[in-house]
Amino acid sequence: MSQDTLRERLAALHAERVRTWEPAALKINIDQRARLVEAADPDAWVKVGDKVAPFVLKDVEGGDLTLESLTAKGPAVLIFFRFAGCPACNIALPYYEERLAPALAAIGATLTAVSPQVPERLGEIRARHGLSYKVAADLGNELGRRFGVTYVADQASQDAQRAKGSFIGDVTGTGTWELPQPAVVVIDRKGVVRFADVSPDWLARTEADPIIAAVRALTPAPVAV
Repeated sequence: MSQDTLRERLAALHAERVRTWEPAALKINIDQRARLVEAADPDAWVKVGDKVAPFVLKDVEGGDLTLESLTAKGPAVLIFFRFAGCPACNIALPYYEERLAPALAAIGATLTAVSPQVPERLGEIRARHGLSYKVAADLGNELGRRFGVTYVADQASQDAQRAKGSFIGDVTGTGTWELPQPAVVVIDRKGVVRFADVSPDWLARTEADPIIAAVRALTPAPVAV
């Protein structure tokens, strides 16, 4: 069956986990996502109309990406994701390559996927999927915190990872459990947020169409001659 939406693709990931994971591990995953939804505080999230202060992201290809550079020729679209090895992120970012990147390029907007993972480890997701858009590190979750979209894994999830000899801070290179929730933020050329969508459940992410519509609304229609 064709999976035309991001929701369908992520639902297929969850269905595969239901079929293949041990019940205890599946319960920890589902409970963690449910707790994040329950604890979510939308008032703390970045909002339409917010003025964004200058920031610096580290391009995985080298160099800095600043707010000024990202909005130099058009709106900036930031997609926050967790880390290069995140299964849901490896579904979402290729989806955005297929369904979002071409439309934004045609409009003149800059698309950047953002994660706190250190650049030398983060670049693999861009290479793996041949992404045409930028991937950048938000060191220390600085911008994610400013936008109010970060979270820390609950104790059950931490204990389960430790039992497997794993620690997300080692994977990301950040040394902490803190990760961003999936979020999409559109910033206009004046540094004002014009679209913001945050999901505390990492298996629920923004479809391409609303992002494209938000960016098109910022772009003057061509004048007929």
